[in-house]
Amino acid sequence: METVVFYQFVTEVPRAAAIWSTLFLLTLGLLTVLAARPERARPTGDPVPAGLTAQELADAEAVDRRRYAEEVAVAAARAATTAQRRRAAWLAAQEQLEQAWIGYDEADAAARRFAGAGALPTPQTPHTPAEYAARERYLHRAAMAAYWRGDLTMAQLGDVFGHRRGWDPRRHPVEQEVLISRVIRDARSTDYQVAADRERVAWRDAELAAESARALAEEAYAAAARLRPSVVPARRTVAGALRPAVVALWRPARVG
Repeated sequence: METVVFYQFVTEVPRAAAIWSTLFLLTLGLLTVLAARPERARPTGDPVPAGLTAQELADAEAVDRRRYAEEVAVAAARAATTAQRRRAAWLAAQEQLEQAWIGYDEADAAARRFAGAGALPTPQTPHTPAEYAARERYLHRAAMAAYWRGDLTMAQLGDVFGHRRGWDPRRHPVEQEVLISRVIRDARSTDYQVAADRERVAWRDAELAAESARALAEEAYAAAARLRPSVVPARRTVAGALRPAVVALWRPARVG
């Protein structure tokens, strides 16, 4: 079961990253298509607000468009920076998840080996005070070694020396090793689950940040396109010359 999960993790995550990159590139390519969508300008017969001439109104609208274009450009740049930071955080979380899986896999393999050894009959030793003292010393040494390797926490080490939570110094050393390996495996399993949850949250944050950056990039492009001079289509035929001329502002549709 663990092998299947690991295989799915190794194959699906790079595939998702490739899809994310492809969507980002496709969005940039669509900007050119969006720029070719014309929107009709306001009819020349619309009334001009009182107190303003047509030129003054046009100048005021140009100032507003430029101010908006500058503001949305700044927002798009910040969103792009945030998206890059979130993606870097997701990549770091992904690396931690891989390391957590390796640690769990190694601990599980060790626990299986010790479990196989524990299935054998326990060697018979004399039940004397000296034997129990030797078993206790062995348990303490094995627990300290596991602690210095980072396999046991300080709290778990305290349970060992306090003979709590199933730590019985009277058990045979083989049984102690089996118990230690199981505790380490359970801890590595918990670490893996925590890393998996953290990676999923980081992936979601990266996706949301990327989507926001794409939307703001499109809006920034649209705002910049609206600053371009108006384009008047040339009349190609005599029949076209008989139709009323319509001024088309070639700009992308506004996002949202």
